[in-house]
Amino acid sequence: MAEIHPIRTATETALVEAYGMLREMLPGNDETRLLRDSAFAAFRDAGLPHRRVEDWKYTDLRALMREARPLAAAPDAVAADKARLPSEVIRDQAHLRLTIVDGSFVPALSDVGLLPAGVRMLSLAEALAEGDPLVMEKLGAIAPENAALQLNAAFMTDGVVLLVEPGTTVALPVLLQSVQSSEAGTAAYTRSLVVLGEGASMTLVDCYEGAASASNQTNAAIEVHLAAGARFDRIGVQVESHKSLHISSLMVSLGRGASLSSFAFAAGAAVARNQLFVTYAGEDARAVIAGATMLAGKRHGDTTLVVDHAVPGGGSRELFQAVMDGESRSVFQGKIIVRPHAQKTDGRMMSRSLLLSDDAEAYNKPELEIFADDVQCAHGATCGQLDEDLLFFCKARGIPQAEAEAILVQAFLGEAIETVANEGLKLALAGMAERWLKSRA
Repeated sequence: MAEIHPIRTATETALVEAYGMLREMLPGNDETRLLRDSAFAAFRDAGLPHRRVEDWKYTDLRALMREARPLAAAPDAVAADKARLPSEVIRDQAHLRLTIVDGSFVPALSDVGLLPAGVRMLSLAEALAEGDPLVMEKLGAIAPENAALQLNAAFMTDGVVLLVEPGTTVALPVLLQSVQSSEAGTAAYTRSLVVLGEGASMTLVDCYEGAASASNQTNAAIEVHLAAGARFDRIGVQVESHKSLHISSLMVSLGRGASLSSFAFAAGAAVARNQLFVTYAGEDARAVIAGATMLAGKRHGDTTLVVDHAVPGGGSRELFQAVMDGESRSVFQGKIIVRPHAQKTDGRMMSRSLLLSDDAEAYNKPELEIFADDVQCAHGATCGQLDEDLLFFCKARGIPQAEAEAILVQAFLGEAIETVANEGLKLALAGMAERWLKSRA
């Protein structure tokens, strides 16, 4: 019988060759290498996802990822200096900072010594090399089958591990700042793990930045495990170069009575995909998941969300707003799953798209998969242009056209930004949205 060999694109071939060369140099012990090998074998067999793969129907990564950038080298002093200032979203607010440059954790730019009692922090590379039992138990435990996550598991170089003891409250927001310093274009694969004990709470701000003109590639993943009664607030900010490719994945497991608030702000990258996977492992947990996306030119932005209600009594609210100008393209794929025994589930999902140009495109695909009968679930999606009556109302009161449009767009985005509990971060995000509108004008 003839042996069948898949036809690979140049990018897929380059990734296969890169893994063969880097496998022994990537951090970790034998157990880690088994994890890497398993993930890469799954990727190698399937290849980059394309439009015939339902979850990637509107983001054909095989076509959009034209090349595989070389893995970023460990940062030198010059590269680290480019990340000396903290991210704009939190610069004027007290915080604790953890910095990753070119895929490597940089202690000199991090506030490890200022973390409160009850918080243990180590770099992922350190944890993998030591084979830390808790890290090895949790890492990948809630990761779904996904090509981007398989590549991340295979190539992950570094990240941070935060282990918060039961009852510990981290009062200041923790900034996880990831910076790509290369002007030539490199790839960074980071993986972070957050484990909150019973009743613990913290706010994480993960920011992704890069050189303004570089064609970098970022594949970042964060896994979060919340024990009973834990609270986790997360604000993700992506402002990478408009020539870059960015994929970020957030995976969260909610214990009994746990609470998640996640907000994703995206205003960068030529191609960006924001993936969220939330699983209810304990009863009566709650999640509020929101985001604001701003696209212009020919940029492509994808938000893909799966909320899995596997136990009774869970509640979830999802709200995503997208603004498109030029020939940009926005994708929202949201799915709420209610398992057979997840009675008393309350899930609501809404996606709204605002088109500022006749050439912009919006694709919305909300889904419900309900296998229980005592639930309250709903989803909706809207797509349209600015209200002409409201524009006329503004202009009739002497407000110029461009300013009137900006006011209405800010109000549109503000509905999602309002879900952020931290007032300082909320104001900073609103300011970033305002500056994007000014740059558009």
